Amino acid sequence: MPSTSRADVTAVILTFNEERNLTACLESLVDWVAQVFVVDSGSTDRTVAIAEQLGATVVTHPFESHAHQWNWALATLPLASEWVLALDADQSVTPELRADIARSLTTWNGPGAPAGGYINRRQIFRGKWIRYGGYYPKYMLKLFRRSAVTIDEGDLVDHHFRVAGLTAKLAGDLIEDNQNEAAIAVWIDKHNRYAVRQAQEEIARWTTAASDAPAGDLFGTPDERALWQKRLWNRFPLYLRPFGYFFYRYVIRFGFMDGKQGFIFHFLQAFWYRLLVDINRDELERRQRRGLVDPVKARER
Repeated sequence: MPSTSRADVTAVILTFNEERNLTACLESLVDWVAQVFVVDSGSTDRTVAIAEQLGATVVTHPFESHAHQWNWALATLPLASEWVLALDADQSVTPELRADIARSLTTWNGPGAPAGGYINRRQIFRGKWIRYGGYYPKYMLKLFRRSAVTIDEGDLVDHHFRVAGLTAKLAGDLIEDNQNEAAIAVWIDKHNRYAVRQAQEEIARWTTAASDAPAGDLFGTPDERALWQKRLWNRFPLYLRPFGYFFYRYVIRFGFMDGKQGFIFHFLQAFWYRLLVDINRDELERRQRRGLVDPVKARER
């Protein structure tokens, strides 16, 4: 059972070869969460040893997608707390956020209490805090009641938690600083793979055939606004929308204020990656029209 000196929340972290990131993540959780679970998908570096050394319980499970992994973890792990703090290995909790989580969980009780908490992510890219371009503040649902949460397995790249009930925003930041991506070649290789999945997801979710795709809400929660924006994004022409998105982020949302590393980040993330998604989507749709098998899915089988 959770100690009375600790917040009644269990931290769950997904890992795969995260020895460069995991120490900072776990050290930000020491002595204030009830439990820490690391769900590892077969790391070959020191990830598991670091997790065990810093007191986490390590469970191994094969990786299919982030959504599948989270659904498995929340359904299978022996969680002692109703509240879950869901983290990636490159994310760490600031003292301000830690204090507000502990304070909030003592008051979020009874009818009408929040079932989830949105946390502000502070994105670090190659040592630079990305403060502009619409990247800060950027709220993500990372704290939730496990009895109220669902995860959309249609998400092939990112994962999004949704709760049945009210939500609130927490004070303090969640710092995301992926040391594995300090080498730009690693970042590019990862996003090259993600671009294929993103194209598959767009075709499955946002084409006219996907009539059950969620509509989102411009004036709703951060996730509902994101869904609304994705639906709007899908209406723009392929190959033109990356130009518009980069201009919006770099000029209109002052991304140029992030300096040299900011330019690299906004250009690669807003233009290069989005263009790569469009190229893959165009290729996949042409193959579908010709009745050919998706080569990526064929390899996965």
